[in-house]
Amino acid sequence: MNIERQSPACNILVAHRAESGLKLLRFLERRTGLPRALLHRWLRTGQIRLNGRRVKPFERVQTDDGVRLPPFAPDMIKAGGGLFASGGESPLPPPCFGVFPGTGNSPFLASIGHKGDIWALYKAPGLPTHGGTGHSDSLAARLAARYAGAPFIPVPAHRLDKETSGVLLAAASYRALQELHDALRERRTLKEYLAWARGAWPFEGIRLLRHTLRKQETAGFEKVRVVLPRDASSREALCFAQPLKILPKMSLLRICLLTGRTHQIRAQLAALGHPVLGDAKYGTDKAGQMFLHAARVVLPDGTVFACLPPWRGREAVEKLPGIMLRG
Repeated sequence: MNIERQSPACNILVAHRAESGLKLLRFLERRTGLPRALLHRWLRTGQIRLNGRRVKPFERVQTDDGVRLPPFAPDMIKAGGGLFASGGESPLPPPCFGVFPGTGNSPFLASIGHKGDIWALYKAPGLPTHGGTGHSDSLAARLAARYAGAPFIPVPAHRLDKETSGVLLAAASYRALQELHDALRERRTLKEYLAWARGAWPFEGIRLLRHTLRKQETAGFEKVRVVLPRDASSREALCFAQPLKILPKMSLLRICLLTGRTHQIRAQLAALGHPVLGDAKYGTDKAGQMFLHAARVVLPDGTVFACLPPWRGREAVEKLPGIMLRG
């Protein structure tokens, strides 16, 4: 997909709106594909100029800024497969709306909604957020393939575990990515999950779950465990849990995260003796479908993105409850 327009001069890169705020060196690396050491040398010797002036590598580009390269640079960029032309104001179109598949076995991207360059995508169970050892397919890889040639390839702004389904936020511009990272770090977003937990939940109403977690490596896999608060390498994990349906052998819970620790919900529920149904890592089940779903995300401005889980049969959920926390 190529949405660029030709630069006004053969050796000038024009910054796209989606690239606004990028450091100059990062902008050049993304655009040209040339070695960082070479770009540093061109900047140091004044062969690269920003809007006609000499600049340092870490100055930030803004929309429609012109970055002049040496006259021989375009041939080097084309030979390496880099993206040369750009500029303009047109935003990227988000992926199509559609029926969400239950598995991650096809190169499918579905949009739940968007607010400017902030996209809410559906992540299917079984699909990793990012690629890694043992798997090349991921939501990030599908975005990169779908928007190859875009001035700023959309990227996930956070992650969901591979077997967790639901709402995942992505950014289609550098500024949107920074805004999301700031909001997530400062806990100005609200994230709600649904989970089927093993056993009859013993608590009524909304209950605060507080644990101290520490990461550890187990047989080459990342896992967290509950430790005493005085453990120096530990971090506090907080969430609210509310039962929506309690059955003799399993309970449907709504979880509202207050912190965003690795595997937090899975580890906290397991520590209480009620692991997520289908969780082979923290429970006793064999590997298979895990019943944990990111049901709703609320942005700081009140924008809500939500979707039902892809569960069928007795685990099906037909309607989401109202938002647990407001304001």
